[in-house]
Amino acid sequence: MSTAILTGTPVPGSPLEGDLRSLGFDVRTAPDAAAALGLLASAPAADRVALVDQRFVGHLHALRLALTDPRFPAAAVNGALTAQPEARAALTVALATVTDGTAVDRTDRAAEAPAVRTGGTGLVTEAEQPVELPLADRVSAALEADGTAVQHPELGSLVATVPDRPAAREQALAAVAAVDDEAVRLRSAVKARDGFFTTFCVSPYSRYLARWCARRGLTPNQVTTASLFTALIAAGCAATGTRGGYVAAGLLLIFSFVLDCTDGQLARYSLRYSTMGAWLDATFDRAKEYAYYAGLAIGAARGGGDDVWTLALAAMVLQSVRHFVDFSFNEANADSTAATVNGKAVVGTPTTALSSRLDSVGWTVWVRRMIVLPIGERWAMIAVLTALTTPRIVFYALLAGCAFAACYTTAGRVLRSVTRKAVRTDRAAQALADLADSGPLAELVARVVRRPARPLPGVLPLLIAVAGGTAAVTMAAFGPLDSPVLVLGALVYVVTSGIAVAHRMGGPLDWLIPPVFRATEYSTVLIFAARADVPGALPAAFGLVAAVAYHHYDTVYRIRGGAGAPPRGLVRSLGGHEGRTLLVAVLAAFSTTAFDLPPGLTVLAVVVAVIALTESIQFWVSSGAPAVHDEGETA
Repeated sequence: MSTAILTGTPVPGSPLEGDLRSLGFDVRTAPDAAAALGLLASAPAADRVALVDQRFVGHLHALRLALTDPRFPAAAVNGALTAQPEARAALTVALATVTDGTAVDRTDRAAEAPAVRTGGTGLVTEAEQPVELPLADRVSAALEADGTAVQHPELGSLVATVPDRPAAREQALAAVAAVDDEAVRLRSAVKARDGFFTTFCVSPYSRYLARWCARRGLTPNQVTTASLFTALIAAGCAATGTRGGYVAAGLLLIFSFVLDCTDGQLARYSLRYSTMGAWLDATFDRAKEYAYYAGLAIGAARGGGDDVWTLALAAMVLQSVRHFVDFSFNEANADSTAATVNGKAVVGTPTTALSSRLDSVGWTVWVRRMIVLPIGERWAMIAVLTALTTPRIVFYALLAGCAFAACYTTAGRVLRSVTRKAVRTDRAAQALADLADSGPLAELVARVVRRPARPLPGVLPLLIAVAGGTAAVTMAAFGPLDSPVLVLGALVYVVTSGIAVAHRMGGPLDWLIPPVFRATEYSTVLIFAARADVPGALPAAFGLVAAVAYHHYDTVYRIRGGAGAPPRGLVRSLGGHEGRTLLVAVLAAFSTTAFDLPPGLTVLAVVVAVIALTESIQFWVSSGAPAVHDEGETA
């Protein structure tokens, strides 16, 4: 429920009350601040409440942005302020402060008001400013003065103002009429930064599909689910192994991506963000893509006896690892601070300077976005090649494109990291430690070696992690099958993993340690299954990597949403990356018959999936989950 309290001088014929009701508010009127305080106290504690000046003139969408976005505890535009239940107590205190006259006089801010009040249109001149700011503005200032964050949405060309003279009101109304509110709303439904294919081939019409869905009461979660089912049907068509099935699969995959764009645009268009939506949107993309890989592998086997499971699993491994390069780098640098020399901040790097120069040339921006093969370009490539060629060619192209993209982005980030003088915060260091996904074995090693490992210089922790990963992968690739010797590489990996995370992860290249762990674990499973050369080994390995990757993606999105990493009990129960790698090595080393490894991998995959999914679902449907949506296009 939502309650809006109208304050100030009534304006005959104003559509404000109707606008607020259309946004779902129960509208009440208060003649003065004291009455507003009484109405605020009488509103149910679970209600969102808003203070709106009755002289407000502006676009409906400006009010929508300020008063209905669920992501912010408090938000405001000129003349309108809202607070969700978690900010109600602070709002009450701020309103009481303003009511009893103890608030700081803020009339000196009048000269700053035009840009805020009109969304940058500059309609109201300083001479026309009211002597006293509207009650909502004074309460907003008091809230911020007391330490409560108040979100001020970007209005662009939208109008939001409180004129105090008839001439100013007429001018504001003319400005409202001059700007198409709905056109602005449609434009703002599209991400500000997207890939070339999404921007020019999908968003020009998917925004209208989002509006169509909104007007029929469909929710973003329903569209997200429809996108998943469409992709699963596409995977099923690919699994038929027929040319008609491949063509249908390609078309359905493109349509699934259109729906994938539509769900986010619908969320932004209608401001319907939710905890469940954050989880579904973050994980379904991976589920759709990996299910499609499996469908192609099944179709290749059925259509021509071509076994491409190794390629399908390799594509999933490569795609997941390059994502974790992105995630780790971003988390490591999200809130890092510039280092100082002689009291002056050291900012910028040659790499970032080159990047800025390239961005100044329009066409290079799109080329650089395309060569990293973001989801739009990648799915379009997969869809077209599926319809026209074979699954093997699809995977060859996908592996080549993703490998190039991974090398390009990783090289650039490594150069930035070694040339940028910055201090990593404790939050960033902890985020990297959480992304490492260390289990009880690595924790034990870390405790034993923590004192000598603490002063490890520079890139040494990363080199130790790489050495351990190389030992595990090399032994898996070249060690004697069905021999206990295979376990030696995994044991070395356990020890080096513990050493690598025993120190504070604040080094310039420590962000590469979690991706190294991901590459080692996934690649070890892939190699053991490929070398086993028995029916069912590679599909079982595919399922295991998919289950583990889900746990890792879930960790990422919790951290990015500000909810922290999964509980340590969950990580320990899943064994950590080093424990699972060791267990898979044991399964491969002690297989006694040709069919021991596939059942072992299958059981491990089911156990990981059940434990990780159960806890994840409980978290994302809980009240503690973040109501966030990813505004960047995942690579």
